Amino acid sequence: MGLMEDVGHGAIGVDTAAFIYFIEEDARFLPIIEPLFREADRGRCTLVTSALTLLEVLVVPYRAGNRLLAERYESLLTRSRGIRVVDISRDQLRVAAQLRATTSIKTPDALQVAAALSGECANFVTNDRRIPALPGLKVRLLGAYAS
Repeated sequence: MGLMEDVGHGAIGVDTAAFIYFIEEDARFLPIIEPLFREADRGRCTLVTSALTLLEVLVVPYRAGNRLLAERYESLLTRSRGIRVVDISRDQLRVAAQLRATTSIKTPDALQVAAALSGECANFVTNDRRIPALPGLKVRLLGAYAS
């Protein structure tokens, strides 16, 4: 089965790596995640990510002075149909702190998971094996779908 079959429709939590693979057309992962972005654009699902994603995707383009790549990332995250960026609020910080207190999760990952939980996502798409299993949130590792 493919990723889309596993995650279905509705709200889907998405970690930063998937946005990088999509924009930079990563040969290994693009065939796996492209249907996810296509379905979001068609309004069949919503990709939910933390505002932290914007920070994470802009670092390398800014470091390289690549303004066009930075603009592509920002446009994808802020102006695309089917993508919801969850602001980092005090409530988000509290949930992330609770996650950190009860699991081995790191702060950036806790913020991403908190965004997915607040977006009522049943699935979280990532390539980070360190994301712990949580009740009500199925972690989908992109590497498991790669051939």
